[in-house]
Amino acid sequence: MAEIVSILENHGYATVFAAVFIEQMGAPVPAFPVLLAAGAFADLGHYSFAGALLAAFAAAVLTDWLWFELGRRQGQKALSFLCRFSLEPDSCVTQTTHSFERHGPATLIFAKFVPGLSTVAPPLAGSARMPLGRFLLFDAAGALLWSAAGLGAGVLFRNQLERATLLLAEFGGWMTVLLGGGLATYVAIKFWLRRRVALKDLARITPQELRAQMESGEPVTIVDLRSAIQVERSGMKIPGALVMHPADAELHLRGTPRGHHLVFYCT
Repeated sequence: MAEIVSILENHGYATVFAAVFIEQMGAPVPAFPVLLAAGAFADLGHYSFAGALLAAFAAAVLTDWLWFELGRRQGQKALSFLCRFSLEPDSCVTQTTHSFERHGPATLIFAKFVPGLSTVAPPLAGSARMPLGRFLLFDAAGALLWSAAGLGAGVLFRNQLERATLLLAEFGGWMTVLLGGGLATYVAIKFWLRRRVALKDLARITPQELRAQMESGEPVTIVDLRSAIQVERSGMKIPGALVMHPADAELHLRGTPRGHHLVFYCT
């Protein structure tokens, strides 16, 4: 925070724009602390609250529009590229897609408040062929709300931020070690959990083997774990497959007759 304050003192609006732009492009650089500090500075009269709001809003909408166009042109490839940087890539697109199914374009209004959803939502909207005008309307509303929330919180908690800045200046080295150690531990645990799942002896079946089972008349129940939007967008589905959310699979499959093979797929 001390470094953020120092940069904001000298570069103000440019710092706000750059921080939001970099975060929204997918880099692991949180912009919200910058918005908090910028709000506090605006309240102190160093620069205009409206100017900082415009800088944050413009950066958010610009990056979202770029991701929207990439999603519209590249489709699933753009989403897969983004999710490679997620700690939970297997559920990255699925969770975002189901959010769109439940809330529609309104997802864009609150997406920036949800880690992971913020960057994935625009290319998903593009790949779903949402009209550009409709996308910009909902995205602009979400960007304005998020930017105003960050800057407004900085105004409301200016005194607390000042005390936190002084504390960080005094114990900055130790705070960096603690925060960095905590983040490294979290990433290591997530990686270990993913690695443990990957090493499990999971029963797998090739497309050729599944086709042979279906043609031979063996009892098999096929479950498509993609969302309805993904199925419709791809235009492809294994004949007879049941489309359902992973969270609902156990409940819906309890009545499956004994002796049936269960086959799940999600890509």
